[in-house]
Amino acid sequence: MPSITPKPENLVPLVRFIRGEKALLDSDLAALYGVSTKVLNQAVKRNADRFPEDFMFQLSADEWDRLRSQIVTRSKGSDPNWSQIVTSSRKHRGLSYRPYAFTEQGVAMLSSVLRSPRAVEVNIAIMRTFVQLRRLMDSNRGLARRIEAMEKRYDEQFATVFDAIKRLIADDEDRKARPKRRIGFIS
Repeated sequence: MPSITPKPENLVPLVRFIRGEKALLDSDLAALYGVSTKVLNQAVKRNADRFPEDFMFQLSADEWDRLRSQIVTRSKGSDPNWSQIVTSSRKHRGLSYRPYAFTEQGVAMLSSVLRSPRAVEVNIAIMRTFVQLRRLMDSNRGLARRIEAMEKRYDEQFATVFDAIKRLIADDEDRKARPKRRIGFIS
């Protein structure tokens, strides 16, 4: 069973946004823990009361189809774990099998279910990865707010310029609409 080195840079590509949550698939977690997906899911089922819906959920057929197409169409160069991801997505038991997704809390709960030094090491790495992703998202929100404030400020400044241009155009149209005075003497 191929195992992934539990470092945040190796784990970030495995984190997926499903139903608005950051989550890891059961097959990816199994590879991280060095066990089969079947063994991981059996351990979870033996402790089902520890995994409410906000800790773990099974993907719908539509979610799994969309996710599977994203996994398979990803270019090999963009992900160092590409072959592992494609392989793990094929290892699921037939077309009717839909994987389970574990949220951050579900991954934390796995440490109490899977008791091994490897499980502790992997959980620490996963928690660090989630924290890094949260910090990155927060910094992006701050950046988005700053850009929005700048846009408003510049929009207000440019609104004055646009108003002046509109007045100039209106004045020019008024001037063109008035009859021209003739130059010369009236006899």
